[in-house]
Amino acid sequence: MVAMEQWSWPPSYDDSYLPDPSSRYWFKERETMPAGDREAAILQRLQEVCAYAYENAPFYKRKWDEAGFHPSQLKSLEDFESRVPVVKKADLRAAQEAHPPFGDYLCVPDSQVARVHGTSGTTGRPTAFGISAQDWRSISNAHARIMWAMGMRPGDTICVAAIFSLYMGSWGALGGAERLGAKAFPFGAGAAGMSSRCAQWLDILKPAGFYGTPTYAIHLAETAIKDGRDPRKFGLKYMFFSGEPGASIPSIRERIEDLYGAKVYDSGSMGEMTPWMHVGGSKETPGMLCWQDIVYTEVCDPATHHRVPYGQRGTPVYTHLERTSQPMIRLESGDLTVWTNDPTPCGRTYPQLPMGIIGRIDDMITIRGENVYPSEIEAALSQLNGYGGEHRIFITREGTMDEMLISVEQEGEGWARGEDTRKAFHAQVATQLHNMLGLRSVIEIVAPNTHERTDFKAKRVIDDRVAFAEMQARHLEASS
Repeated sequence: MVAMEQWSWPPSYDDSYLPDPSSRYWFKERETMPAGDREAAILQRLQEVCAYAYENAPFYKRKWDEAGFHPSQLKSLEDFESRVPVVKKADLRAAQEAHPPFGDYLCVPDSQVARVHGTSGTTGRPTAFGISAQDWRSISNAHARIMWAMGMRPGDTICVAAIFSLYMGSWGALGGAERLGAKAFPFGAGAAGMSSRCAQWLDILKPAGFYGTPTYAIHLAETAIKDGRDPRKFGLKYMFFSGEPGASIPSIRERIEDLYGAKVYDSGSMGEMTPWMHVGGSKETPGMLCWQDIVYTEVCDPATHHRVPYGQRGTPVYTHLERTSQPMIRLESGDLTVWTNDPTPCGRTYPQLPMGIIGRIDDMITIRGENVYPSEIEAALSQLNGYGGEHRIFITREGTMDEMLISVEQEGEGWARGEDTRKAFHAQVATQLHNMLGLRSVIEIVAPNTHERTDFKAKRVIDDRVAFAEMQARHLEASS
């Protein structure tokens, strides 16, 4: 097997290591080795990880025994795909409910848990992440390595403008910045008036890097302009995002790049899979790279969980190769992407997600038999001159007929010109969406700033069909 820089099980990194500043790569051998050599190394790591999880996690032993799989049977990547069952988020929640707080897939003693994070959702049972100190060091090393690929270097100031809570994204970006030897600027987000203050700080510090969500970056630029500041004068060079698919949508990426004059990178998978930047960009290669020696990624058919050929669409299935506390082994993401395996401008020999994460499979809206992804609507609107930067998608049902109403903000100058300009923009939106979706929808044009801006993930879909069904059920129950 080909040796790989500092690749061992359990992971053990030299936290003082830094590449030569002129190097494109953090670990050149690992990042540029022939794919076949890397796959042989990954197979050995999978054998080690699976044996470790089988011995230390009753969750995996039980699940694998039921599926007739034992780690000793793992002789090839094809065996891994065909023999190892996928894990779903519902499995993790059930395990934590039965074995609180971290579930019986925690592979280290509770006393070794050094950090507790969790899912960012506000409904249902949250999922707790128990992370050991050793794992946090590995996470920080991985994030620093990928931030290096984006072009960030020791001494750069990196602004982390995301909520510091249980949400893993902000903490992972901070850990990566610190490990990189950068000047970490954990500004955060979420409080009233923070956007104006953040713009003021960016104007003072002139940081090289910025992390947040695409929605917040646009809102921040709009706020700065309203306050009389030019976001291009902040001096940002690198802006990396997670939490939403926007940074992979060309029109949104180009808009952010135009607002700030910075290079935009999409990154991020799932909080459970932190280091979440294991799918993340590089300075020279568009889209996202699958850093297979950090997290082994398969893009699979959602029904069979077998890998789809390169060039096809599927859902990512992830396996940790460096986590010892709560390793995820074949975790189904529920996201949608397309993967390829073409030569890259940066020379890294990883598979790529050229369109990034398109959206979530369970976010798909079915309207009168047609499947619609909210990210496709966002992409269509963002291509239009006159789009005010926010919209909402309302799904309703009257009788047996589904209807989709899309409320679209018009930018201020166009709105101020009056009714004729609004009608022209309405026609433009209707044509664009019909061409994109092949579906008739009701279009509403509204004034700038009608829809709430957010510092976190934007929620743009309101499905009233659920409320309609619940109302029908109550009516039937009352009348019976």
